[in-house]
Formats: sequence, C-alpha cells, structure tokens
Amino acid sequence: MGWIVAVIAVVAAVAAATRSYGSARSEQLAVTHAELTERQLKAAEARTAALVDEIRQLAHKRIPAVAVALSHPSAQVPGLREAAEVDGDSARLLTEAVQAARTAVIEERQRVDAAARAAMRGTSAKIQSLLNQSQQLLHELQHEYDDPRILQLDFRNELALRRTQSTAVLCDAWPGLARQNSPLVEIVLGAQSRVAGYERIKVANHLREERLALVARAAEPLAIALAELLANATAYSHPDTDVTVTLQQSGGRGAFLVVDDAGIGMDEDALDRARALLAGRSEVLLTELGDPPQTGFAVVGRLVVQYGFHCHIEASPFGGMRTILRVPAHLLTVLKEDRTLSALAPTPVSAHPAAAEPDAPAPPAQDPPETAAAEPAGLPSRRRRAPRPAAVASAAPAADPAAGQVSRTPEQAESSWAALQQGTLNGRSVAGRAPAPHSDGHDHLDDQDDQGDDET
Repeated sequence: MGWIVAVIAVVAAVAAATRSYGSARSEQLAVTHAELTERQLKAAEARTAALVDEIRQLAHKRIPAVAVALSHPSAQVPGLREAAEVDGDSARLLTEAVQAARTAVIEERQRVDAAARAAMRGTSAKIQSLLNQSQQLLHELQHEYDDPRILQLDFRNELALRRTQSTAVLCDAWPGLARQNSPLVEIVLGAQSRVAGYERIKVANHLREERLALVARAAEPLAIALAELLANATAYSHPDTDVTVTLQQSGGRGAFLVVDDAGIGMDEDALDRARALLAGRSEVLLTELGDPPQTGFAVVGRLVVQYGFHCHIEASPFGGMRTILRVPAHLLTVLKEDRTLSALAPTPVSAHPAAAEPDAPAPPAQDPPETAAAEPAGLPSRRRRAPRPAAVASAAPAADPAAGQVSRTPEQAESSWAALQQGTLNGRSVAGRAPAPHSDGHDHLDDQDDQGDDET
C-alpha cells in the first residue's frame, strides 16, 4: 500500500509542477505580447508623426518650392525629411502629390499666359495701326514743312513702332508690315534707323553680290530681329564706342550679319540663357522674362523658329559680345538691274586675294573712301565720320555716277538736311518773308532711352 501512496504523491507533485510551469509560461507570453504590442504602438505613432511632418513639409515647403523652381531653375526643391519612417506607399503618394501640384501650376501659368498674350496681341495691333498712320502723316508733313523737329517726331514714332512690333511678335502675332523683295543692305539700314544711338552703328558691306536681297515674306522679320540685336549692342556698350555690322556672303549657306560691340559682356549663366532664348526651341512664358520684361532675345528666338534664321552669340574680340545672324540661302534672291539701291547703302568692300591676315591694320581716317574700298575683308571695317574733302569729291569720275557713288553716313545726311534748312531760310529772307524759327539742323536723337533687353 505504501508504494501506491508514493506513486500518487509523485503524480500529484508532477501535476502541480506542470500546472505551475504552464501558469508561468502563460504569464511570460502575456508579458511578451504586451511588450510587442507596446513596441508596435510606439512604431505606429512614430510613423504617424513622421507622415504628419512630411505632409506639413509638403504643404509649407515642397509645393511652394516647386512653384518657385518653375521660374528659377536653380532653386532647390526639398525631398522627404524622414524617408526611413515613411513606408513605400506613403512616399510614393507624397511624390505624386508634388508632381500633381507642379502640373497644376504649369497648366495655370500657361492659361494665364495665353490670356495675357491674347490681350497684348489685340492691343499691339491697334497701337501699331495708329503708329503707322502717324508715320504716314509725318512723312507728308516732311514734304510740306521744313521744321527739323518733324524728323525727331518721326524717329521717336519709329522707336515706339519697333517696341510694339516686338511685343506683337512675342505674342505670336504677324509683324504687321508687308514688303517686296528687299536688298539685304537696305534691311540693315532700316534696322539701324529703328535704334537710338544709330550714329554709332557702322555698316561694313562685304557682300560679293551688291543686289543680294531677301524674299518678301522674311524681309520685315529680319529687320525686327536685327533691330533688337542692335538695340542691345548700343544700350550695353559705351556711348563713345562703335557697333559694327558686317554683311558677309557664303557659298551655299546664305548670308551672315555679324554684330560686334565693345560692351560689358555677359557671364556664363546669362550667356547660356541667351543662347537658349535665341535658339527658340521652347516656348517662353511672359512671366519668365523678368520685371521689367527682357524681350529682345526672346523675340529673335521666336523669329528664328518661324522663318528659319539662325542666331548665335559669343564673346567679341572687341571686348563685348558678337552676335551672328545667319539668313539661309532659300530666303535670298538677287534683284534685277532696274532696281535702284538706296543712296545711303554702302558699296561692297572688294576682297583682296592677299588679305588673309585677320589683324590687318585699318586704313587711316584721312584716306578717301576709294582707298578704304580696297581694304582686305578681314575684321569689320569702320568708316570715318568726318566729311569728305572737297578735293577728293571733285576728283571723282563724273561719267559713271553709279560707279563713283559714295555711301552717306547719318552725319552726312544730317549735314545735308541742315544745309537745306539754311538755304530755305535764306530764300525766305530774300523774298521778304518771315523766317522760320531758328534751328541748328540737329535732331538731338542721342537722348533716347531705348535700352536693350537682355545683355547683363
């Protein structure tokens, strides 16, 4: 019997130990589960806090930075602050929210810009029509009256017309003026007349074909583009320096208009932006042109795309900038012999076979124009501004006026106008009529504030 009692006691002890072990294990599992639950809760709270911080940064920093970066590409757009605390789906959704905001801002800017272009296009057309009517009236007054102030009004009207044309072109409008096939050298002179400080612009004609002309549809756009380049060159260079326009003709690539100035130049960032605008590959919004808008290069880029020109800008050997405007061969033609060129058009400079030195010295200022015409075609030549001596003028052959024709500078044209005014005054005095108010014959056009738009 004793062994039975012992066995029962052992079984009871084992059962008690088993129950105790199970109870302890259950308690351990409960503690472990509680700790795991607490850790998971803390991790969820951390992820929630990180996601809230990311959403706050999205609203306060990332989306505004995206809007700023559209106008200033160098601006930095911040990314996720706590990428490790945000799971993949949340990070992806936050990135999609940034892209959606960027797309919405771009679409809204394009819509506003299109509305602004439409408004400016209509306004520019009306202003341009009024300026053309004023120009026609001023031309009629010039034939009826001899007041040199009419020339001043005409020139200021021309400056306003150029600004209006540039605005219209930038807003996808037609230039507003139709021409016939026009000599390339006369287009250059026309662009020169639209720029304040025109007397500083010197034209060097190195064309092999004197009657090389531009087809009608591209004549006025080329004049607008060249006027914008000349406006920048004169506005951003010293008033005592010249701006040289060189006309060159190549075999199958068309003609080149090279504008050189001795201005302040451009840094690398400004030069890269200028080249991008002149290429015209992407549409430029009006809001991206600054305040006040710098429209010159953007206008040229728009014309480059529409009419097939090519424009390149680089550092000039004269210390400023050199802009090369290429006219493709399919836009060029040759005028018939019965077409008379402008008296102000410079005659082509004959090339010399031995003239291959780019640094050949320029002829002295006192040499007659016939000597200057034989100078080699190297660097752009500069015509002297002093009046031609009477002895040289009398020595010119009289049998062939076209062959002996000398180009007239703006100063010579101004002197001729002053002489005409003085002769008219003298004639009125002899006839006993009251003379017109005293005028010194000068137009005083140097005080125009026709600033360029793009060089910095």
